[in-house]
Amino acid sequence: METEKPSRDIRLSGHWRCILHRGNAVVQEVAGKNVVTTNGKDFLAAFLNAAAGGAATFTMRYVAVGTDATAEAAAQTALGAELARVSGVVSYVSGAIYQVTATFASGVGTGAIVEYGLFSTLTSSAGTMLTRDTESVINKGANDTLTVVHQITLS
Repeated sequence: METEKPSRDIRLSGHWRCILHRGNAVVQEVAGKNVVTTNGKDFLAAFLNAAAGGAATFTMRYVAVGTDATAEAAAQTALGAELARVSGVVSYVSGAIYQVTATFASGVGTGAIVEYGLFSTLTSSAGTMLTRDTESVINKGANDTLTVVHQITLS
């Protein structure tokens, strides 16, 4: 009988959770899984290669929101219709989870949000997109605050 070998593959998976606040009240919450892009996988490979030289040049911590509901695909390199991009706070969650939490304050990213992306730069229309997700619409008003929590699980 042949013994099964343990998997040596590293797989990326993740999900988004978005919480819309109106004042102190939570008025809507949506969650969903994402697609890890081909360029995002290449970015991670380059990051691992350059880690000894310093991670300052590999800053996958910028979250963007947009209004294009086109389905996710691995070949995509940008959101379809980006509204705003902000710097998130990164953390390690046990279980090999890399987490980025971003807050879109009042007046930032206002509109009918349906797409989310994780990027390597703060500059819109630039950088590498690691993941993209589309979900049901969140209508963020000018006075609303949106918190987006993105997790990448290495498994």
